[in-house]
Amino acid sequence: MSRCFKSDNTAAASPEILAALAAANHGPARAYGDDAWSTRLNAVFGRLFEHEVRVFPVSTGTAANALALATLVPPYGATFAHEGAHVVRDECGAPEFMSGGARLLLVPGSGGKLTPAALRTAFADNPVTVHTVQPRAVTLTQATELGTVYRPDEIAAISAFARERGLALHVDGARFANAVAFLRCTPAELTWRAGVDVLSFGATKNGAFGAEAVVFFDPARVADFELRRKRAAHLLSKMRFVSAQLLACVEDGLWLRNAARANALARRLGEAAGSLLCHQVEGNEVFIAADAGQLARLRAAGFEFYDWGPEGSGEARLVVSWDQPEDDVDALAAALAALRGSPT
Repeated sequence: MSRCFKSDNTAAASPEILAALAAANHGPARAYGDDAWSTRLNAVFGRLFEHEVRVFPVSTGTAANALALATLVPPYGATFAHEGAHVVRDECGAPEFMSGGARLLLVPGSGGKLTPAALRTAFADNPVTVHTVQPRAVTLTQATELGTVYRPDEIAAISAFARERGLALHVDGARFANAVAFLRCTPAELTWRAGVDVLSFGATKNGAFGAEAVVFFDPARVADFELRRKRAAHLLSKMRFVSAQLLACVEDGLWLRNAARANALARRLGEAAGSLLCHQVEGNEVFIAADAGQLARLRAAGFEFYDWGPEGSGEARLVVSWDQPEDDVDALAAALAALRGSPT
């Protein structure tokens, strides 16, 4: 029996999302975002974030991140990013492509996180002259690619660094819901109140079919985003079906319920993994380090997951989806406990 812990992208869509799509699927509606669902997004997300926002639906996280950064950073510019960030490792150069050539300047940091100290060093190591790319933004991944979560004070400290140097602050929030659920703070505390300018709000990993949103907290930052979205083929003619998903996610708290369930199940795996853990479990991802034989035993028992880290490191990533069967989690918890020689 196969039990999949490879990615939250493998999950099904929430029943609430299916119901919202069915409700939107009646009769004609204006195209290209002029429909009744899309025109409500600014107000609904504004209430969620307790702030005036501009919201732009897109269908993929790559589009959300790349188009947001392209709007903030000109072709001769640069964005500081953690060396292991998703925009660096897993988007096939999309931020560079969408911006017409702007570079990603890679910054090291433990636990998948950037720090002001590391950013200061990177800034000093990349002196700005007419011959160099011009830094224009910092991007954070929330939760990080190692499952860790930035606290509001950590974001505020990075924002202060960015402000001192005239840089915008973008957040890749593919798992933003998991971060909010873990910290039990408000979306506002984790974004604009901490100095975030633009958020890529993820929904696809958290119960949607294919729905993401770019949320601008400063309308002046929107600039030519709408034209870039059109040129990048993400101004969908039947936008109502993306917008209906986003509304269904946030209007009655589905986004947090789904994330909280995934987080809770991941914590159970973290407790079972114990000494095998590489990082504290703060979202819905669990990272372990084991020898090749132990990982082979897990796979032989039917568990599917990705190897992680440098080749041969023995690191592996286990991702719990919003709809993960509890039986799967129970079985994997028992297997992990057995690996470290302790009872379930």
